[in-house]
Amino acid sequence: MYEMLRNYINEITTSEISNDEFKLIEQAFSLKVMKKKQFLLHEGTICKYMSFILKGALRQYRIDDKGVEHIVRFGIEGWWMSDRQSFMMLTPSKYNIEAIEDCELLVTTNEQLAQLTERSPSFLKMAHVLDQRNYIATEERMQVTLSHTAEERFIYLLNSYPAFLQRFPQTMLASFLGITPETFSRVRKQVISGRS
Repeated sequence: MYEMLRNYINEITTSEISNDEFKLIEQAFSLKVMKKKQFLLHEGTICKYMSFILKGALRQYRIDDKGVEHIVRFGIEGWWMSDRQSFMMLTPSKYNIEAIEDCELLVTTNEQLAQLTERSPSFLKMAHVLDQRNYIATEERMQVTLSHTAEERFIYLLNSYPAFLQRFPQTMLASFLGITPETFSRVRKQVISGRS
């Protein structure tokens, strides 16, 4: 069960974590099983978990005042999922996190994570690398959302997250890109036919 997380840490840190150090990590995480459509987080509550996805897929989203859903993030196997602001600051979340498929997660709490980063140099190194990658990905996504056409957004999705096209419904992908489902469908046909 923990082997996927161990391999992930080894890959991110480009080193082999020792058995003793990995035992600390195992002790900080527990297994959480979720059914499709079950919520890991509801808007207005504090995010309790930082979750590593072993199996399944989740989405992080909010619903605006007009009832429109805005997906800000997807998570699939080998990815982390949490509302980081709520989790770290212990403040009510602005988001919902819902299982799109049946899921198996390794979860840890804020307190356990703080202890772990003090006691495990490998986990701390991994966290730093992930923070850097997350910052870069967030900046890129913000630029794409603010200044790119619908076609450019679709190409960004196709190039950056090709697995999403097989995994998630078009309505969710449209929400993720900030375009209507009709626009998504039209642009998808144009781009795909242009590549054939």
